[in-house]
Amino acid sequence: MRILITGGSGFVGQRLCQRLAEAGHELIVVSRDPAAARQRLPAGTEVIGNVLEALESAPEALVNLAGEPIAAKRWSDEQKRRLIDSRVDVTQELVVLCAQLAARDQAPRVLVSASAMGYYGAQPKQGEPGQQPVTEETAFNDEFAHRLCERWESVARGAAEHGTRVALLRIGLVLDQGGGSLQKMLPPFKLGLGGRFGDGRHFMPWVHREDLVRAIEFLLEHDELEGPFNGSAPHPVTNAAFSRTLARQLGRPAIFPVPAVVLKTAFGEMSRLLLTGADMRPARLEAAGFTFHYPTLDKALADILS
Repeated sequence: MRILITGGSGFVGQRLCQRLAEAGHELIVVSRDPAAARQRLPAGTEVIGNVLEALESAPEALVNLAGEPIAAKRWSDEQKRRLIDSRVDVTQELVVLCAQLAARDQAPRVLVSASAMGYYGAQPKQGEPGQQPVTEETAFNDEFAHRLCERWESVARGAAEHGTRVALLRIGLVLDQGGGSLQKMLPPFKLGLGGRFGDGRHFMPWVHREDLVRAIEFLLEHDELEGPFNGSAPHPVTNAAFSRTLARQLGRPAIFPVPAVVLKTAFGEMSRLLLTGADMRPARLEAAGFTFHYPTLDKALADILS
């Protein structure tokens, strides 16, 4: 297939492009810096500066991974707008592309559009009343992270009006070497200075990058799959358990917790990303027959840190 990818030069996108190129697909990647992107992408990848430049290429599938990192800066009003716009604007361009291609009877077969675990907002912690596994059917807690994801998903769903199947992937913390969540976590843990955040009872849905890109491929290939899918491993852990497991894999202690008040003072509202979470499970992916190579955190970290 000819596959158009936004965010293709990012942490997830680079590995996805490698796998898709190895499988023989033709790739078109949208990048604000095409020259730099070409250095990181497989040979033969077409790199363009704007989604609508792909009109003549008529991609058969779309993968939307674009968006400013949500934890890069404090959440000022301006930063919140930037987080929303960086996702919504590109997604809207993809919907416009679908409309223009549909007018020529060339509508893309599928759009796999990223979302995030933040769709569910803060869910009950381990041991709290009402705590239970979070599936695609679970009610959300209305807060900024949910509203961001809801608007992002709502725009993506517009592609269905033009005959394009839409699959929404609500992604957890992505783990692998060379980037993502672990890149910031590893230095203090390697020094024996790691520990839980707050009381550590909030859940951390996570996924090995390899399983995530396999899930994207799975959604591209299965024409019957549409709607929301939780993109996380089947065995989420609490923040305390994550800290203990990472420390054990590194042969270090995890005895330096970071008090919630410190995180709130340092990061403001954004500290909710570090102090809340959801016991998110990939119910619909597993029901569709997808299997995880790295279902447990121990297995994932053993592979990544080996």
